[in-house]
Amino acid sequence: MTATRSRRACGEAVGTALLLATVVGSGIQAEQLSQGNVALALLVNAIATGAALVALILALGPISGAHLNPVVTLVLAWRKDLPRADVPSYLIAQFVGAIVGVVIAHLMFDLAPIAASEHVREGASQAGSEIVATFGLVLVILLTAHRRDTSVAYAVGAYITAAYWFTASTSFANPAVTVARAFTPTFSGIRPSDVPVFLVAQLVGAALAALAVAGLDGPRQPEGATE
Repeated sequence: MTATRSRRACGEAVGTALLLATVVGSGIQAEQLSQGNVALALLVNAIATGAALVALILALGPISGAHLNPVVTLVLAWRKDLPRADVPSYLIAQFVGAIVGVVIAHLMFDLAPIAASEHVREGASQAGSEIVATFGLVLVILLTAHRRDTSVAYAVGAYITAAYWFTASTSFANPAVTVARAFTPTFSGIRPSDVPVFLVAQLVGAALAALAVAGLDGPRQPEGATE
């Protein structure tokens, strides 16, 4: 039974809120327990985020597709894999859910609900990292999502866990996540003035991935068609 548009949007809001609660909450916990070991804190943050993504995609995939990411929604709509009428409700749900997730994480650790980040993330290396991170994420999603199994959940979780480590930006790769993380002064935050460059880089990375997949997949064939 296909979920209604409101149920799909609710799935995106809940999923994105839980994703941000994981990203920010695990960052706070890791920072508190790692005794200044930044590498250990990042490892904990990466593993928690990757694991949460697997669980959330498995749980919410049948309801909304578990995009949890505006660039994924935009690319799927461009490819006509998502009704374009769903795009506004998905985007609103993702951005609102992301901010709610930050508030939830802060409240769990007795912090102010909202506070601006001072974590500097600027420079060409950061922007380039976000292009690469988002390109890889969208590529992985598009090349695994059509399978009738759980590949996409595990592929996305594994990719994001790795991308935390091989990108200088620690792989935000998500505009809703980026905006929300500007509202946390903790380990996972980003200075608000650095957000616009990240957003542009993410859109560029997603667009490049969509074009790459169009070339790798080739022209689409009707259901049941054979070569």
